[in-house]
Amino acid sequence: MRKIHHRGTLAVALLATLLAPVLLARPAAADQTINYGVQPDTDPSFIAKALGLFTPIEKKYHVSIVFREFSYGAPENQAMAAGALQVASAGMGPAAIAASRLPATLVAINILEQTAILVPIESPLKSPCDLKGKTVAFPGIGSQQYPLLLKALANCGLTAADIKLFKSSGPDIPILVEHKAVDAGITWDPSISVGLASGKLRLLIKAEQIMPIMAHHYIGNGVYVQNTFLRQHPDITQAIVTANVEAINYILCHPHEAAKLWSDQIGIPENVIALSLAQGVSVYSLDVIPTRGTMTAYTAFLKGAGILKPSDMPKIEPSFAINALHEVKRGKTCMVTGE
Repeated sequence: MRKIHHRGTLAVALLATLLAPVLLARPAAADQTINYGVQPDTDPSFIAKALGLFTPIEKKYHVSIVFREFSYGAPENQAMAAGALQVASAGMGPAAIAASRLPATLVAINILEQTAILVPIESPLKSPCDLKGKTVAFPGIGSQQYPLLLKALANCGLTAADIKLFKSSGPDIPILVEHKAVDAGITWDPSISVGLASGKLRLLIKAEQIMPIMAHHYIGNGVYVQNTFLRQHPDITQAIVTANVEAINYILCHPHEAAKLWSDQIGIPENVIALSLAQGVSVYSLDVIPTRGTMTAYTAFLKGAGILKPSDMPKIEPSFAINALHEVKRGKTCMVTGE
């Protein structure tokens, strides 16, 4: 999904730009601005925003919830470390790093899947076992796509030495595969669905077939909160998590309408998002609870890949997701459990 990097100077310029409006500008009608880190993908947070689910929170608590967009997880985590974000939604890799090493706590899981290996539609490759000797584009060793690729190879008795790795940005990988500059590529959605919508690419394997962790799926995305904000505003945190669960329920009940809302919010064509939902590239479930067992299994995977240290363990607080799920079940007539 998104790249995972350790703290550094990668996003200094971005942070300088971000911090100025965060620290200096507060809407006159709000007592506090809640800076909410997001990435322009099929995140339920965008559906919550489009449906106006954050508006009652803003009115009740006299706050302004402002989305701050990032292209991937590293600068998002750097912004949270600098105090520029109170809430963030990101790939589970960056989320696990933040909850392990930053003063932040994981409060919900809001997307499953989101990663897959793509090949040209007419490629003779049938499985990852056929990748031996082939060139495979990937987002870098610091991405969670890298250990997923290694796991797919290991399931076939192969290692990274058996393929030729080609580092590229996530959105560019489908283009490389389409033009046959590489034999295959692993990336995250919506880049996957953009590639599939071209009609020139197909899925070789999805993350759920490589590393099922939760409900027979991989874990794609999580919501985490800065610890000071969490302690000071558990009520607002609860309301935000509940809004996300309400949004997930809407996605499950009204996928076509959700695709249109996402398209309006993030600028990805509606048919591309509909394809993602139809093919299960991005998967949604009301099972949003970050249990210790689930996160132990996930972090063991990242530790095995060297992305997390042996001593790292994400801080989790499942009560917000549990309460949100109960509240949504009480108030909604359409309830879909997802896969």
